[in-house]
Amino acid sequence: MKLMRWAASAGLLLSAGMLANCSQIFGGEGEGITTAMLVGADGDSANWISHGRTYSEQRYSPLDGVNRENVGDLGLAWFADMDTARGQEATPLVMDGKLYLTTAWSKVKAFDAATGAKLWEYDPKVPGETAVKACCDTVNRGLAAWGDKLFLGTLDGRLVALDRETGAVAWEKVTVDQSKSYTITGAPRVIDGKVIIGNGGAEFGVRGYVAAYSADNGEELWRFYTVPEGGDAKDQPAYLQKAAETWNMDVLGASEAIGGGGTVWDSMAYDPELDLLYIGVGNGSPWNRAYRSPGADGTGEGDNLYLSSIVAIRPSTGEYVWHYQTTPGETWDYTATQHIILADMEIEGKPRKVLMQAPKNGFFYVIDRETGKFISAKPYVSVNWASGIDPKTGRPIENPETRVDKTGKPALVTPGALGGHNWHPMAYHPGEKLVYIPAFEAGMMYAPEADWKPDTARGFNVGFNLGAGDVPADEGFRKQVAGTLKGRLVAWDPVAQKARWTVEHPGPWNGGLLATGGGLVFQGTTGSEFNAYDAGTGKKLWSFAAQTGVVAPPITYTVGGEQYVAVLAGWGGAYALSVDGDLIKRKAPVRNISRLLVFKLGGKVALPAEPALAALPLDPPPSKAAPQVIALGQAKYGRYCAVCHAPGAVGSTVLPDLRRAGSLESAQAWNAVVEGGILKDNGMASFAGSLSKDEIEAIRAYVIHRANEDKALEGAAKKVARR
Repeated sequence: MKLMRWAASAGLLLSAGMLANCSQIFGGEGEGITTAMLVGADGDSANWISHGRTYSEQRYSPLDGVNRENVGDLGLAWFADMDTARGQEATPLVMDGKLYLTTAWSKVKAFDAATGAKLWEYDPKVPGETAVKACCDTVNRGLAAWGDKLFLGTLDGRLVALDRETGAVAWEKVTVDQSKSYTITGAPRVIDGKVIIGNGGAEFGVRGYVAAYSADNGEELWRFYTVPEGGDAKDQPAYLQKAAETWNMDVLGASEAIGGGGTVWDSMAYDPELDLLYIGVGNGSPWNRAYRSPGADGTGEGDNLYLSSIVAIRPSTGEYVWHYQTTPGETWDYTATQHIILADMEIEGKPRKVLMQAPKNGFFYVIDRETGKFISAKPYVSVNWASGIDPKTGRPIENPETRVDKTGKPALVTPGALGGHNWHPMAYHPGEKLVYIPAFEAGMMYAPEADWKPDTARGFNVGFNLGAGDVPADEGFRKQVAGTLKGRLVAWDPVAQKARWTVEHPGPWNGGLLATGGGLVFQGTTGSEFNAYDAGTGKKLWSFAAQTGVVAPPITYTVGGEQYVAVLAGWGGAYALSVDGDLIKRKAPVRNISRLLVFKLGGKVALPAEPALAALPLDPPPSKAAPQVIALGQAKYGRYCAVCHAPGAVGSTVLPDLRRAGSLESAQAWNAVVEGGILKDNGMASFAGSLSKDEIEAIRAYVIHRANEDKALEGAAKKVARR
């Protein structure tokens, strides 16, 4: 009832047009963030006080000072270099003319939002070896604000409260079992003084949950598990008893190494009128359901609730209300942790309160957010795992040939594990009635791994042979594969369930989105651009050379009546770590130059000259190992190394290219890194206990083999170029 009263109060203020600037209503600088401010954030165009700007997560700002007519005059107002050379995915917050952001390695920085003057910074000193617990780079997506505090989830699983004025630590709370491979990369949310955060780690064997903590002192208030615990289901809450009926509980109970997955690592949204918090639940652990929840015949069985589901809960208690599962019995890493947007719209002549999501599985969903009932779904990218969604049941009509956990046979499936849309936020423009999706086309070869066994110490626990899809050392074939990876910006009509327009990008993994009242959509790209498009037509109206891939979503705000647009730039994340680095370097250099870029009309600041991207020549020792040793190394590399150093040892442009590693020359030096952990502070933890000395040496032999293949490939390419 307290939240309802706040909502009613905020509604009256909004209708009176009084929320043009929070400080006008709730006091000046230093005044705390309140429930009324968060509920009424849509009327506060000056600031950006929560992750998606509003609880509805629409990422739409009514600001129109920068618009279709004058966006060509947008220029750089100021920039700030970051001290982390890893992926940058955060959404800044802006309050009272101050900008706050997180960077890689869970660091926090505060700036004057108009001038860029640094106010303070905070480093939680995450241990470097934590990096091997992170599936997808050492990223962080942002902060939450409440009262006079900011809240941060750190990569090693802490929730930290910082004084907003000074950056001093008010309190911190360990929210995970740090002996397991839990991580936090997502931004917290705050509802009525409760800080809500999930975690990641499903690839490594953990059990997912989301929990609420007191903003005053970090006390845990409730915890909502997303999958049942192995053992007697009768000892669990009713919603987990229901879930247990869809799992093979004997498997979950027999091994602590199979936690089930279902981590809540990113999206959340909140409807204060309905008092419902919506969370997106991730993939299974392991991915391959045949190992996670086998039937009597050894093949995968069961829907495995609440994996790949949207779940509505009460934020005051963590009570389950309803769920909708986008991918029953998920086996392809089809998470439902992608951005959730809430909106009110007319469908078939009736007003509906809807929830919208474009999860990894390639279908765009419109769901009734009061009841969780399915309304509609259509594919927004190429899909071959299902022919559609049954309009009566809301369940997918699956293609049995791609159901690899049932057939046990490899299959090329679209979308692949990176999805048709990943974590990058969408945006909704209420005037255009369009959702803007950062979509991409990228299939994957899923090859079930025979006799798979979990290893929770190190490496991916997915139940698939991640080395099976290695691209051969053939320049033409590799270019052909690279050409199939396509990115696009899709303007999606959620009522008609079709694209109104699309913009093709040179590659996948393009940035999150911002829509504005000036009729604009802003997005960064893999091609190191930051662009503005006409929200109605998709016409590119402005572009800025960012010198690095931009994957984070932009925001906009005003200081002294002047509108600014800000985006955190810095190439990284899951795709950046796995992409074929050689092809990228030859086609269009994408490196990490981590910076905050802030623009305004008439901005005249210039970036420093772009540094040259120089790669060391491939000069490996000769490949002398026996074929069976190289094959063993390939298998172990796929499971333990590919997630950070790219499949096929092709090397990314973010982390060290192992084909060019100095330690490749010496078995002793190589072992000192992989087993001895001498580089743990840089993120390369020891793999002792997971890999034997012979296996470590086999990996070195495989990398040497691949380096020699690619050296020959480069030599052949140079000969062709000289002709």
